[in-house]
Amino acid sequence: MDFEQPDRYGNRRAYQRAGPSQVPDRSNKVCFHWQAGRCSRHPCPFLHSDPPQTVLADGAAKRGHLQGHVSRNPASAGAPPPSKWGKGRAGGKAPGKICNYFLAGNCSFGDRCRFLHSWFMSDSFSLLTQLQGHQKVVTGIALPSESDKLYSCSKDESVRVWDTQTGKCVGAINMGGEVGCMISEGPWLFIGVTNAVKAWNTQTTTEQSLDGPVGQVYALTVGNGMLFAGTQDARILVWKFSAAGNVFEPATSLSDHRHAVVSLVAGAMKLYSGSMDNTIKVWDLATFQCLQTLSGHTSVVMSVLCWDKFLLSSSLDNTIKVWVSTDAGNLEVAYTHEEEHGVLALCGMLDAEAKPVILCSCNDNSIRVYDLPSFSERGRIFSKQEMRAIQVGPGGLFFTGDGTGELKVWQWSSKQNN
Repeated sequence: MDFEQPDRYGNRRAYQRAGPSQVPDRSNKVCFHWQAGRCSRHPCPFLHSDPPQTVLADGAAKRGHLQGHVSRNPASAGAPPPSKWGKGRAGGKAPGKICNYFLAGNCSFGDRCRFLHSWFMSDSFSLLTQLQGHQKVVTGIALPSESDKLYSCSKDESVRVWDTQTGKCVGAINMGGEVGCMISEGPWLFIGVTNAVKAWNTQTTTEQSLDGPVGQVYALTVGNGMLFAGTQDARILVWKFSAAGNVFEPATSLSDHRHAVVSLVAGAMKLYSGSMDNTIKVWDLATFQCLQTLSGHTSVVMSVLCWDKFLLSSSLDNTIKVWVSTDAGNLEVAYTHEEEHGVLALCGMLDAEAKPVILCSCNDNSIRVYDLPSFSERGRIFSKQEMRAIQVGPGGLFFTGDGTGELKVWQWSSKQNN
């Protein structure tokens, strides 16, 4: 679906001249002021409706606006795609059109607007509430186990604590600098700031500052009893948890990337790191050796995700790649899914029917929701600015945080209208 930007329609109009009289053919021309929601001419010489449908030679329908379009690439020649990847309907359901003025907060038509006034398009989930408090982009959301609190962090240098029963902010902690990321593991909360990682135990109130990072900490993950931090100076710092002292002790530093490490995920005794050098490194968690460098992306690898036996990665090069292990044990691209915009974050979860879905945040201020492995579109989420933080919650809940500092709480629906 194409999104009409508010400034798409300029102040110059071009007509197609028809016949020797050179009179504009207005019978088939749609009023671009009406499309933008601001036509004031009564009567207007142009159409106030979508253009008539034209049937192409191959039977496909062509309209003035393509809706629900999702482009796809064949898999790389070196690795035939698994039969189920990317076999969904091209574009899934064709949704309606969201009003751009509503998203910007300045639609003057209100209920009379012909476009949808909604933050999402889907019958699979719904918006429960909006949490406001942060002043800048939300960079992380976490829910420590056995806690009734939701934690969020932001570039406004704060970590906010939200009561999950009331939705009210019950605390704001000044971190003294921009917060780059945050995750939770068990009762522990890990917060990446400039030149350090803060570790908080939400049950015992134990606090520890893990020194070693140089510059901003962009990514955190845990695996095999260790904590990993991707840093601005292109390193991955590793700490091991000491149960005896209830503290984290430095273990090693991994230094094979050329630029900042911005995404991390651990799975099956391996660590995967995405970087601003456009590569993904595969590390052995037993030996800390780099096993392979994946060079399929042409821009920053913003997110990496383990799903079943596959690795999924997203990049500012407008693609999501699915990697599968060959007989030789190396990862190769099995499928490439193309978006129209750069992909900032990936989040995998199960819907209300326990079916796997993936949320893909793009830098056009939207999140695409797809079924896996078909990549059939299930819906879209919109915001005023980019959404870089997505987190799965209990009981069919999930959370998103955007560039304005606002958090939204969503609920998967058990009943769907097909």
